[in-house]
Amino acid sequence: MAEELPDVSLPVEERDHILGPLSAPHQLLEYGDFESPHCRHVAATVHELLRELGDGLCFAFRNYPQPKLHPRSRAAAEAAEAAGLQGKFWLMHDRLFQHQGELGDAELREIARSLPVDMVHFERDLKAGDAARRVDDDIELAEEDAVGDTPTFFVNGRLHTGLYEFVPLLKALQASTVK
Repeated sequence: MAEELPDVSLPVEERDHILGPLSAPHQLLEYGDFESPHCRHVAATVHELLRELGDGLCFAFRNYPQPKLHPRSRAAAEAAEAAGLQGKFWLMHDRLFQHQGELGDAELREIARSLPVDMVHFERDLKAGDAARRVDDDIELAEEDAVGDTPTFFVNGRLHTGLYEFVPLLKALQASTVK
């Protein structure tokens, strides 16, 4: 008998950063790290899945920085959240992966400025800890879900242990619906 894979502790909801309708029949949740080369690679796969499934897919991203492996991952996650407070999370998400080797403080601010975001609000949200609290919330959820590495995916609410390539993810999504 096959071992039952765990379900996500908190299903995808409006608190998450999502692409596609929350009501879609298929959901893909990623716990990711902006400095992880594997997460960078998978970002293109996710965009391909979104093109293929259209409104049939809801993709959600939660932060799970790995600072022991990727020292700038926490700062990058907080910058993404600060941009997200201005409705620019996905723009920042994509730019962080495009500039993965350039995530120092000055570079993060330059990336934010280029979106553009209101830099006064961006700096305030970083300093006040609003962005950090959101990252902490995602980390707490990742720990509840026993996430060990990034990327970690939940396909339709269930842990995905297969390959993170287009065809295996597409087949996994099509084989079930949201729990």
